[in-house]
Parts: sequence; C-alpha cells; structure tokens
Amino acid sequence: MNQDLSILHLVLNASVVVQLVMLLLVVISVSSWAAIFRKLFAINRVKTLNDEFERDFWSGTSLNDLFAAAAKNARGSGPMERIFASGMREYQKLREKRIADTSTLMDGARRAMRASFQREMDVVETNLSLLASVGSVSPYVGLFGTVWGIMHSFTGLASLQQVTLATVAPGIAEALVSTAIGLFAAIPAVVAYNRFARDIDRIAIKLETFIEEFSNILQRNVGAQSASGQ
Repeated sequence: MNQDLSILHLVLNASVVVQLVMLLLVVISVSSWAAIFRKLFAINRVKTLNDEFERDFWSGTSLNDLFAAAAKNARGSGPMERIFASGMREYQKLREKRIADTSTLMDGARRAMRASFQREMDVVETNLSLLASVGSVSPYVGLFGTVWGIMHSFTGLASLQQVTLATVAPGIAEALVSTAIGLFAAIPAVVAYNRFARDIDRIAIKLETFIEEFSNILQRNVGAQSASGQ
C-alpha cells in the first residue's frame, strides 16, 4: 500500500514536539520576512533622502537657508540632513555666545555631528540583530526537531518484529521536514543580513565623508569671518 508522503501529511502526522518546533520556525520565518521588507524600504528611503539633501547641499544654497529648511522639515528629513542640522545648531549656539576660537567652534560642531551620526546609525541598524539571530539559530532549531522526530520514530519501531524501509521512511521524512523549514527560515535571513550590512556600511561611509566635508566648509567660514572682522 502506498503511503502518503506529502509535506502536509508529514507535518500533520509528526509528533507534538516536532510540530511545535515547526510552528516556532514558521513564526520565526514570518517575522524574519517582515523585518526584511521593513528594512529594505527603510534603507531605500534613507538613500533617497540622503541623495536629495546632498544635491541641495552642493547646489550652492546658503548654509543658513539649508538649516532653516531642515528645521521646518524635521520629520521628513534624512540622516544626512539631521546630522547637518545638529552641526549647524551647535555652531550657531557657540557663535551666539561670542566664542571666536576656531578650534572650539569646530570641536563643538564635530561632537554634535558625531553624536547625531551615532543615533542615526543605531536607527539604520535596527532589526539587523534579529536577522543575524534567525540566520544562525534557525538551522539548529530545525535540527533539534529532526533529532527528536527520529528518536520518536525509532522508539515506535522498537515494538515491531520486522522493520522495513516502508515503516522507517515516514518517520524519518517527517523529522527531516523540520530541518527543511529551519533552512527555509535561515537562508533568506542570512542573505538579507549580508546585503543590508553592506548597504549600511556604505551609508555610514557616506555620512562620515559628509561630516568631514561640512566641517571643512565651516572651518573656512570661520576663517573668513575672522578675517573680515579684523
């Protein structure tokens, strides 16, 4: 008699422990895919907003006009624009206090931008740890379900006088489904993690480069203002 070895039949006839492991892996996989899509949209939005602000920054618009626009568009701004705003805000505060020392002005602006940079990177890296955990743990969870299912299968065969491949195959097959689900959850998470980590590194490099370029512009402005004041 032919036995039904379809995936659905194997899942429904697996032991309770294996079924719980499969259910856990399905929940993990769904959470992982949701995190992947959220992160994909978030990173694309960050790239778009950074590119738009960078074009405005190098278009010749004055720093004061850019700062005023950033203050009005605080909620819709990107990481680069918020870093710029934090540097300008600290720079203007120090100027209002009649601080004319170039190193003091630049140190204050740089510290403000570095602090803003760290906050922005913390936000951009959200959910990466989840994907890393799913990619590394899911195969082992699936393997646990497989080992348990095989143990349960062989325990049931102990009472049989004659063991054939037909009696062994269903139990082993339903146990291996657990490993397959674990790999199904892990592989996309690993691929997405590597892709997002590479994209985030590029975003970080771009932001750090902007901080240095903006610091140089501020320093030239301080020098020009000092020369005109003299």
